[in-house]
Amino acid sequence: MARVSDSKQSISENNRYLFGWYSCTWGTALMVALPVLSVFYLALFPKENIWTHLANTVLPVYITTTLMLMLGVGALSIAIGVCGAWLVTMCRFPGRRIFEWALLLPFAVPAYVIAYVYTDLLEYSGTLQIFLRQLFGWQSARDYWFPDIRTLGGAILMLALVLYPYIYLLARAAFLEQSTTIHDASRTLGCTAWQSFYRVSLPIARPAIAVGLSLVSMETINDFGTVDYFAVKSMSAGIYDTWLNMSNLGGAAQIASLMMIFVVILISLERLARAKQRQFHSADRFKTLTGYPLKGGRAWGATLLCALPVIAGFIIPVSVLAGYALNNLDQLWSSDFQLHASHSFILSGCAALLTILVALLLAYSKRLHKSRSLRLAARFSSLGYAMPGAVLAIGVIIPLAAFDNFVDRLMEQLLGISTGLLLSGTAFAIIFAYVVRFLAVSVGSVESSLNKITESMDMASRSLGHSPLQTLVKVHLPLIKGGVLTAALVVFVDCMKELPATLILRPFNYDTLATYVYQYASDEMLEACSLAALLIVLVGIIPVILLSRTISASRHSN
Repeated sequence: MARVSDSKQSISENNRYLFGWYSCTWGTALMVALPVLSVFYLALFPKENIWTHLANTVLPVYITTTLMLMLGVGALSIAIGVCGAWLVTMCRFPGRRIFEWALLLPFAVPAYVIAYVYTDLLEYSGTLQIFLRQLFGWQSARDYWFPDIRTLGGAILMLALVLYPYIYLLARAAFLEQSTTIHDASRTLGCTAWQSFYRVSLPIARPAIAVGLSLVSMETINDFGTVDYFAVKSMSAGIYDTWLNMSNLGGAAQIASLMMIFVVILISLERLARAKQRQFHSADRFKTLTGYPLKGGRAWGATLLCALPVIAGFIIPVSVLAGYALNNLDQLWSSDFQLHASHSFILSGCAALLTILVALLLAYSKRLHKSRSLRLAARFSSLGYAMPGAVLAIGVIIPLAAFDNFVDRLMEQLLGISTGLLLSGTAFAIIFAYVVRFLAVSVGSVESSLNKITESMDMASRSLGHSPLQTLVKVHLPLIKGGVLTAALVVFVDCMKELPATLILRPFNYDTLATYVYQYASDEMLEACSLAALLIVLVGIIPVILLSRTISASRHSN
């Protein structure tokens, strides 16, 4: 009887543990999803409904411009990313080993930074036009024609130069995983290298390219710094204008809801594009790739094609920033620069830590209690990554402001004191937005690491009397620390670069490196903020190195 009682007690205790993990998981998922729900609620029930006015005036322009921006950036990113991935994976030419990782370097440069740099170089008072006027003796802009960088086309080029690595990364991974037997068979059937690429490799890699394209499109929708600086009327800029310039949060929420519909359509199209394709790895996927040797003009042409995006997307911007920064090194010791840098590092560090903790909770709960409900909770928690920063800012400010107002009214009634802003308008709002925005990155990395650990280790730990929490701390964390650290670094860098949500949610007179760069560069003072911009880029190189090592280790090639 004692054994039966002990067994029942053990089962009851186990159920309590599972229920506790289950409750925490769903509670966290709902908290993360709260900004999404808040945006749709305010869009449906605004205090002042200006939807008709928006639809009759600026909304068609916002939608058309956003669609054109997405199509342009997507097409150019596919051209650069797929071409570069194929060349460095399947062809042999001078500099290939360098370009394998160098093509990822523009990933470290925020889009708004590269936009500021090229505007500084190419505008009428910029270095290039001054040089041309001196060279040809031109006196004014009427004497010659020069393309205007601050246009929709310029925004497309700037965004594509820093976003194509999404497609390059996934396309190269897909090419590396393809069977050499298939390529050998295509060559024996008389296909040239180009025909083999077009008829065999590209169709197989299409699902990976579709995923990369969806990421590029979402980042394009999310961008605010570039479109604002170039005066491009996208929906992201429209949210900012409607909320802060027209003082209508409900109208901004309605535009934000429309943006969310765009994102849902993008995700649905991406899944539809690869729904009917199933990929299987053959036994020779780890066989060394031999590739196609290029000679003469073709070889140097391939080198040039790979060098152009690296030069335009990384070397030129970094060189310009470094040149300006050398003349402003005294800023390193200025109190303002150190304060802005400390804000960025503290906010990003706190967000990275919290994101990892939440990711561990969600991923480990799914491992403990395999159910459709918990899988749904994990998907709920990943909604934030699909939310553009401007949309996320609205979704965060609504519930936090409601909480602050409730507490303030309550304290006024009970104690006759005003509590003011407790959460909204503070650093907490920014950190919360970061966690919601980048949680999906951490969850994916942590879950991937946990899946590599056999479940027999869980059972062995439990048989030794360890609780689920003790098993996580003593068994799993030491084994997955590499994946956890990688996720934390990627989130940290993403937070350092994030601009739209930070710009809207920051407290009064509170700047990070990103908002500091935005403010000065918007006032045509790039040199004054060059050191801050360069620091953001240098920090952004960290995930580039990690990503390069990951895809290079997947398969060896000669």
